[in-house]
Amino acid sequence: MTSDNQSDQLQIRFVTKQEKYSVPDNPFAVPSSVTTKELNDLVNQLFHEGNAAAKKVEFDFIAAGELLRAHLGDHLNKRGISLESVVEIEYLERHPPPEALDCLIHDDWVSSVDVSDFAIVTGCYDTSVHLWTTQGVHKLSVPAHTSPIKAVAWLKTDGPVASFVSASQDQTCMIWEWDVDENTVRCTDVCKGHIRSVDSVAVAPDGNRFASGSWDKMLKIWSLIDDDGESEHKKARKSGISQTKTPQVTLKGHKECISGMCWIDNVELATCSWDHTVRIWDTEMNSSVREIGGNKSFFNIQFSKANNLLATCSADRHIRLYDPRSTEGQIVKVTLTSHKNWVSSVSWSSDRENLLVSGSYDNAVKLWDIRSPQVPLYDLNGHEDKVMCTNWSHSPLIVSGGADNTLRIFKSSF
Repeated sequence: MTSDNQSDQLQIRFVTKQEKYSVPDNPFAVPSSVTTKELNDLVNQLFHEGNAAAKKVEFDFIAAGELLRAHLGDHLNKRGISLESVVEIEYLERHPPPEALDCLIHDDWVSSVDVSDFAIVTGCYDTSVHLWTTQGVHKLSVPAHTSPIKAVAWLKTDGPVASFVSASQDQTCMIWEWDVDENTVRCTDVCKGHIRSVDSVAVAPDGNRFASGSWDKMLKIWSLIDDDGESEHKKARKSGISQTKTPQVTLKGHKECISGMCWIDNVELATCSWDHTVRIWDTEMNSSVREIGGNKSFFNIQFSKANNLLATCSADRHIRLYDPRSTEGQIVKVTLTSHKNWVSSVSWSSDRENLLVSGSYDNAVKLWDIRSPQVPLYDLNGHEDKVMCTNWSHSPLIVSGGADNTLRIFKSSF
């Protein structure tokens, strides 16, 4: 049987988790060459039989665990699924592409971004940090460092005073407090200990610590709580003087720059490096507990609490998803392939377990459903130079920054 022959038939059964679109689940015979368009027409026909006034809905279809992007017969053959048995086809409403909302202009490359529920912080190669509302209103420009900024992250965003950390090629991390009502910013702590550019930071889920990674190959953990249980930047605010902070612990293991990091929980931390490895660290034992090898330099790593997977991006143009707790079988669960140059950034959706965005030196931002590893859902166009950072930590906003000196904001309907 070949899927190119129109006479080849197979039996399918439609299922959906979206009950408002449910149709009869009895089997249907369709040609093996059937496409998503034809399946769409069939589901809409069945749906309208019981609801003649309903509008036509566009659906996506999942077969054998992956979104259908080819003829159904070809799709099943490639995955070793028999065409002799009844094939279950899940359908779900197709969301429209994200809407381009805004383009925020900077004076230099936008290398880093983090989004809270009310504000955006960006780091720039002109050594400045910028604060924006989520509506794109510029609030402050802060002359933060003496060299380009490589990473920023929110520490605390509830209450009238927000705080964030910035990391720079000047070998320091700096902790800042933003009085939102008065719209003023001051540095409370200068974190010293690295001896080369600091390229990545990540804040622990409990907000008590953050980690930094550097071109000096070192991973450092910094406490945000003093011995009395009071936040250290609160103590600095009382004194009115910026404090010099030293690392709580320094961990060795990587052989090249630590380019990205993320906390899996309050104890486990994942890092990626130009040395072609990902490491999992136990920050209570202060040791590396696992090493995952790759074939090229890694640039970014993100963990999803929704599906417990690590997403990495690399110089080989691929995005790979790993189960950090897997002890058997293939540790790479999915490989996403579409970019034409280095993939510099990945960011999971904050509330959808199958969705992430990626940014690349090919100037492209792509929105992925991990059940469609060869074809992204959408290309988010606009950047005219390499993309250096992405963020999807607060739905529905997807943001990306690049070497075209812009931060672009998209609104997703997912």
